[in-house]
Amino acid sequence: MASVGKRAGRINEDFVGVLPEAAVLVDGAGIPGGEVTCRHGVAWYASHLGGTLLGLLPQDRDLADLLAEAITHVTDDHRDTCAVTDPISPSAAVAVLRLSGDRADYLVLGDATIVIDRSEEGAPVVVTDRREVVISGRYEPALKAADPGSDEYRRILGELRSHRNRPGGFWVAKDDPGAAREAVTGTVPGPASAALLSNGASRIVDRFGLADWPELMTELARKGPAEVIRRVREAEERQAVPPDDATIAHCTSLARPA
Repeated sequence: MASVGKRAGRINEDFVGVLPEAAVLVDGAGIPGGEVTCRHGVAWYASHLGGTLLGLLPQDRDLADLLAEAITHVTDDHRDTCAVTDPISPSAAVAVLRLSGDRADYLVLGDATIVIDRSEEGAPVVVTDRREVVISGRYEPALKAADPGSDEYRRILGELRSHRNRPGGFWVAKDDPGAAREAVTGTVPGPASAALLSNGASRIVDRFGLADWPELMTELARKGPAEVIRRVREAEERQAVPPDDATIAHCTSLARPA
C-alpha cells in the first residue's frame, strides 16, 4: 500500500486498510466551507468509515449491506454534534474487495477504481463509477467561466451538488445508508491480483494516459504503488494540474490452489 497527501503539511483525506482476505479504500471528499458543518472533518469521516467497514467485512454478508451499516454507524456517531445532512458535510468514495474461496466480490461507490487481473483470462476487469465525473463535466465550462466566490459560481456549484445522492445523479457515502444500494457491485472468478485506487492515483491512466490498465498492473507488480504515485506527482507538476490525495492498495497472490 501507499498513500500520499496532495501536498506537504496538509492532512491526507484518503483511508486504506486490509485484512488477510479483504481490502478497503475510502477517498474522503470535502467542500470549501464544510468545516462549519462537521467539527471532525473529512479525514475523520474517511478513516472512521473505512475502519468500521473493515471491521464488518469478515461477516459473510452482501457488501452493499455492510457499507450501509457502516454509513449508519458513522452518521450516528456524529449526528448529535454535526450537521450530517447538510449538502456540504463530509462524504466519500468507497472501494471494497473481498475474497471468498476462488472468487472476489467487489464494490465501488463514487469515483474510486478497482482493477482485477485474472492472469490468463486476458485484459483485467476494471470497475469504476463514472457518474460523478460525467455530471461534473457538464458544469465544468460554466464553473471555469465564473468568478470563484461570485453569486453565479455559487449558483452553478449548488446546482451541481443537487445531483448528489439523487436518482439520475451520482452517489457517494455520506449520511444516507441507502446510497450503498447504488454502488457498482459484482463477483469475478479466479482473481490473480488486484489494485484499489483513489481517483488521485487512477489519473495515471484515466487522466494522464501514462499507462493503460494492464501496464499499470505490471508496473505495480514490478515497482510497487509508491512508484506509481511518484509518476502521478511528476505528471501533475508537468501539466500544472492541482494535486490530489493519492492512494493504492496492490493485492497479490489471490488465486487459490485447485
